[in-house]
Amino acid sequence: MTRQILDPAGLDRPDTEVRSQPFHYLIAHGQLPESVRTELDRDFPVYRSAGFFPYVAEECGPSIRRLVEELSGPDFARAIGSRLGLPALGSYPTLVTLCKSLNRRHGTIHTDSRSKIVTALLYLNPEWPDTSDGCLRFLSAIDNIDASLGAEVKPLYGELAAFRRSDNSFHGHLPFEGERRVIQVAWLVDNAALERKSQRGRTTQWLKNLFGRLDRRVGAGRDRNASHRD
Repeated sequence: MTRQILDPAGLDRPDTEVRSQPFHYLIAHGQLPESVRTELDRDFPVYRSAGFFPYVAEECGPSIRRLVEELSGPDFARAIGSRLGLPALGSYPTLVTLCKSLNRRHGTIHTDSRSKIVTALLYLNPEWPDTSDGCLRFLSAIDNIDASLGAEVKPLYGELAAFRRSDNSFHGHLPFEGERRVIQVAWLVDNAALERKSQRGRTTQWLKNLFGRLDRRVGAGRDRNASHRD
């Protein structure tokens, strides 16, 4: 596949929501063409456990590799950064992680760690149940999942959310268990942070492959307002 999948100009759609208060974030719709939906579904990696895992090109088919290349490239960084008040975003290293499914313990309210500058999430699910469970919310408080700043983001194919990390960039979602495909790109403060997070991600994946059932049970009854700082 050589044709472009992700067009940064898609962020200029009139229904794109860009906010700068109480922190910088954006929500964009229809960012992926229907013509590649089947290929992206076919080429998404298969993981043995739930959660976000570091991108490994060999685990993905050609359309996902192409999409990751575009998401982590300079044109997309420029488009996201210009809307979040960081025109030089492309000068920072990127960490790409993918998630195919979640356990109920995932999605607790947090800000992201200080090593992250901006995070973008591109969803790839062909459908979603008629529920708010698993739908991303940007929030005004760390202890209230209902303190939403606007419409929640259903993780449907082509929906994109991005935000600039700050001490009040609260976000999370209601507990959900099941398939929830998403590609996450994080621009980090430096290469040391990239290496540290990459190694941690590989270790976490190894542990989850060993103890996946325990991981599922641990968060089965988590509180809807559960949170952690980063």
